[in-house]
Amino acid sequence: MRYAAGIDLGGTFVKFALVSEDGKISYKDKLEIGSKATREDILDTLKEAIQKIKLFADQQGNKLSGIGIGSPGIIYDGVVIGGAENLNGWSNVPLGEIFSNEFNLPVFADNDANVMGLGETVFGAAQNCTDVIFITVGTGIGGAIVMNGQLYGGYKNRGAELGHFTVDHKGVDCNCGGRGCLEAYASTSALVKRYAELSGLSEELVNGILIVEKFKAGEAAAVQCMEEHTDYLGHGIASFVNTFAPQKVVIGGGISEAGQFYIDMIKKSTFSYAMPDCSVFTDVIGATLGNNAGCMGAASLVFKNTN
Repeated sequence: MRYAAGIDLGGTFVKFALVSEDGKISYKDKLEIGSKATREDILDTLKEAIQKIKLFADQQGNKLSGIGIGSPGIIYDGVVIGGAENLNGWSNVPLGEIFSNEFNLPVFADNDANVMGLGETVFGAAQNCTDVIFITVGTGIGGAIVMNGQLYGGYKNRGAELGHFTVDHKGVDCNCGGRGCLEAYASTSALVKRYAELSGLSEELVNGILIVEKFKAGEAAAVQCMEEHTDYLGHGIASFVNTFAPQKVVIGGGISEAGQFYIDMIKKSTFSYAMPDCSVFTDVIGATLGNNAGCMGAASLVFKNTN
């Protein structure tokens, strides 16, 4: 049995786990990095996380096959090139070189959303599938494309920014610098903003949980918001289905755990817009790995790239 260290770097925490080739987690924990952490602080925390995993693995007599890291940003050939605005100084960081030298193990790194999507493909909702689209709905919208069993990120891993597919070419400005992006209309942040507009509540008093509760209670503003939200998601996902014809579209992120009704609304919208010939073999489903997706996906980078 092979084992890997799976590292999930977020904006405030590093989550980490020892994962076996058959998808079992024998050890997991997290370390706080804090919003003011410097580049060196983050690297030190990652090193500590890997040390903790290695110590546990050694105690159990399990040899690590490698280290997988999921991180915000654009990552190519083990280097964080940039694009991780929520982490201070997190650009031009050679993660692969730093930690392979430190631990004398192969190191594989990729974007956090890509890693989550790979985790759901290898160990989660899309097991036994070769072609998968993964969408994570949160503050923004992230995504991953799995083609023929492998992550696809375009030339030098610069693509797969599924949240920045245009759904309205004359639409609202997006944080990416474009306008009319799926993220600007269908993220949880956009949902909260829309509900605040319709309900008259301050955005500070609104979150996804509240909107779901109000929706279930039949409140008009919440029903309208959720219908708009899932309709926009369906529009975007239908375009991905028409382009890639995946076997599974997996929906992740906190709001995806609201209930099966949420996935069903997105599924209905998706198939109302997708071309029937493209979507005939596609299903839209909820993610199943939850908070473990990042660590398990990072570990799967090791299993995919080593013997």
